[in-house]
Amino acid sequence: MLQCFLRSSKTVTTVPRSLTSLINPSFLLFYSSSPNPPPNQRQPSPSPIASPTRVLKLISAQSDPLLAKEIFDIATTQPGFRHSYSSFLVLILKLGRSKHFSLVDDLLVRLKSDQYRVTPTLFSYLIKIYAEADLPEKALSVFYKMLEFNVKPLPRHLNRILELLVSHRNFIMPAFDLFKTAHKYGVFLNTKSYNILMGAFCLNGDLSIAYKLFNKMFERDVMPDVESYRILMQGLCRKSQVNRAVDLLEDMLNKGFEPDSLSYTTLLNSLCRKKKLREAYKLLCRMKVKGCNPDIVHYNTVILGFCREGRAMDAVKVLEDMPSNGCLPNLVSYRTLVGGLCDQGMFDEAKKYMEEMLSKGFSPHFSVSHALIKGFCSVGKIDAATEVLGEMLEHREVPHTDTWGMIVPTICEDYETEKMEEILEEVMKVEIKRDTRIVEAGIGLENYLIRKIRNRSK
Repeated sequence: MLQCFLRSSKTVTTVPRSLTSLINPSFLLFYSSSPNPPPNQRQPSPSPIASPTRVLKLISAQSDPLLAKEIFDIATTQPGFRHSYSSFLVLILKLGRSKHFSLVDDLLVRLKSDQYRVTPTLFSYLIKIYAEADLPEKALSVFYKMLEFNVKPLPRHLNRILELLVSHRNFIMPAFDLFKTAHKYGVFLNTKSYNILMGAFCLNGDLSIAYKLFNKMFERDVMPDVESYRILMQGLCRKSQVNRAVDLLEDMLNKGFEPDSLSYTTLLNSLCRKKKLREAYKLLCRMKVKGCNPDIVHYNTVILGFCREGRAMDAVKVLEDMPSNGCLPNLVSYRTLVGGLCDQGMFDEAKKYMEEMLSKGFSPHFSVSHALIKGFCSVGKIDAATEVLGEMLEHREVPHTDTWGMIVPTICEDYETEKMEEILEEVMKVEIKRDTRIVEAGIGLENYLIRKIRNRSK
């Protein structure tokens, strides 16, 4: 009898032996309530007394969503049995998370036909499930499904659907249509609703539509926030309209808004890329006055901008100002500055910041140390080059093979063999890693010394 209960119209589910001890007539169909009746009187009673609460517990306990659906169907066959709304909710969640969307649709039809009172929570879960499955069309259908159930969508439902739709470029216009018609269904747009659409149109290059939406906010008494301004600033900067973005910042400040850190980062980065370094530095100095202390990202952005344009000494000034403003230089700060100084041939200044960098425990990228050593070698300052090499070895930093290949022949030209042995002894104290390929440098040194000895013998 139990086997026929577990047989659906399409499939037969095999139930483990441990489960059959749970799904048995005592849970779903209880045949008699009389204690120990005589054998000749033990006849099954067709009175179903399984409660919706018991069925809910069984469904909730199943990790297999299809088995949970079988239990749901078994209970449905009992005369006069009506599932609790919670059983529908739990089962829909299980089936939705396992992507049995057709079964979810069947349960929604059942909820509608049996006139269950549905809560907005169900639709919040459905939107989340379809978002996780990346199904924008199904998420959009949830909005209209809520209307069918006479459940008024809330702004949070609308916004979550809009977020999913605009994440797909070909669903931006359907999202815009929903945005424009939502008020007809009593759903009022809020600031986040506008921000979602503005961000989508800015990313899509439709800056004019984004600006119209921004102006509509004021017409409809929807107050923009810092994110609203930042979205437009980012859109303007992507279009290389940095002057308009700065004007928008001024408008934002005049209306009493305090730009956040990301807003300043967007403007500083755009100003530096447009080579408006003076304006970028002025903005950096204004930040603290306007209530936003510059952080390491802001400083590093300006340092990089100066170094790219061959103004490394201006970058030095920015770095020196950092501690007094409560921000300490980091690895990126030093690497950028040393590289910029080397590019301008200011090797002595670069060496100073390289040593400061090592003393603070920062590891220079091999390209930075190589550029500095190469620079000293190119101007004949071999002692300074070996000092840099010595500093690196002292701080357990292994130079790259290209650095060895360049400096070893130069040292051999200017130093006696005894001095070279001392240097190599220092090298061997450093942990040798596979990627240093120091053996190749050693082979090159050996070949060089052989050639030198042969030349002397001739």
